[in-house]
Amino acid sequence: MRRRVIDQGGLASDLAGLPGLTSKELLARWKALYRNTPPARISRQLLLRAIAHRMQEIALGGVKPAVRRILDKAAVDATAGREIAVPTPAFKPGTRLLREWRGHTHEVILLEDGVLYDGTRFRSLSEVARTITGARWSGPRFFGLKRQEGNHAAA
Repeated sequence: MRRRVIDQGGLASDLAGLPGLTSKELLARWKALYRNTPPARISRQLLLRAIAHRMQEIALGGVKPAVRRILDKAAVDATAGREIAVPTPAFKPGTRLLREWRGHTHEVILLEDGVLYDGTRFRSLSEVARTITGARWSGPRFFGLKRQEGNHAAA
């Protein structure tokens, strides 16, 4: 999507003037912005909001392609009745994660090629979780980076 550079005052005044436009003027504005005709039975209120959104999107930039792909997949999953998968966030090296376990706070630092915990380098968060708990845990789940499934509650 092309990004148009405009001053914020110009956009603000254009948006403020939308409610004063006639239905015919709003339809013309829609056609100019979306390059097609609006749905036949669209309400005036929805028409105003869609036009305002499109104006802001053109002026300030729209949704990034990666985010659009995630939203498109979520829409397909929701329509099909499937659970919507939430992508795991990517963390930068140097990020610190804290987890309290049995009265003690554990801190890990994410590295480019592993994890630093208690002065020792580990290959993964799961190795750290295993060291802390003595059991096989999903490291991302243990540190709260993934939603828990089922009735498994973190101790």
